[in-house]
Amino acid sequence: MDPALVAAVLAEAVPYLGRYAGKTVVVKYGGHAMGAGGETFARDIVLLRRVGINPIVVHGGGPQISRMLDRLGIKSRFVNGLRVTDAETMAVVEMVLVGTINSQIVTAINAAGGCAIGLTGGDGNFLRARKLVGNGDLGFVGEPTRVDVGVLDGFRLANMIPVIAPIGVGDNGESFNINADTVAGAVAAAVKAARFLLLTDVPGVLDADQRLIPELAAQEVRRLVADGTISGGMIPKVETCLAAVDGGSEAAVILDGRVPHAILLELFTEGAGTLIRGG
Repeated sequence: MDPALVAAVLAEAVPYLGRYAGKTVVVKYGGHAMGAGGETFARDIVLLRRVGINPIVVHGGGPQISRMLDRLGIKSRFVNGLRVTDAETMAVVEMVLVGTINSQIVTAINAAGGCAIGLTGGDGNFLRARKLVGNGDLGFVGEPTRVDVGVLDGFRLANMIPVIAPIGVGDNGESFNINADTVAGAVAAAVKAARFLLLTDVPGVLDADQRLIPELAAQEVRRLVADGTISGGMIPKVETCLAAVDGGSEAAVILDGRVPHAILLELFTEGAGTLIRGG
């Protein structure tokens, strides 16, 4: 690349670098957004840390869990988009999320020059959870009840990057399988993140003509849900973003994690997805 172009790009990024310096950014790395771009994702996360931003990664892994269950001959069953998780399924969930995906992301970030550490809710009891009710008996499916910010602050002060698997711990020490979007939103609210980036497999929120909406206030999101413009699988995503913003995150962004350098495009340019703010 032309050195002059590199210098020009860096100069253009300076105002954005200043905006987020010393701030926390929570990134939800979705199972559907994962793929061949893992090394690029890792380098981008390390770049954030190097320029003084505090990244926290929360990952999913639904497709990978489904594939492993199929290989083991265990049938997957879903209720309202949530995986029914009996004890046998929970063991597979932990094996895939913690033993495979979390380890791979941590290794990739460390190989890119960062210092990452993998976490589940049981590590320092930082993510407490309870059984999710209201959808019938889903087994070991939970919802967050408390995020211990002190644990995450400790890693921030040590210049370490937390990589969180969405498994919470109950009052009796039992593990709960929690929707990764929900965990990421809860973490973003708890740490008062400057940005909550929800990487997924769609460009963002689309209007009735299927055009990307670059920014929405919370009340506009609720209106679009009510009139049916936002529907289907996008509803739980915007609800997670609203929960993060209502809980104290400055803004949330839904963007396409399959796009190379999606995080950098969102933070250091005019934006790449749909930003949701309060109001």
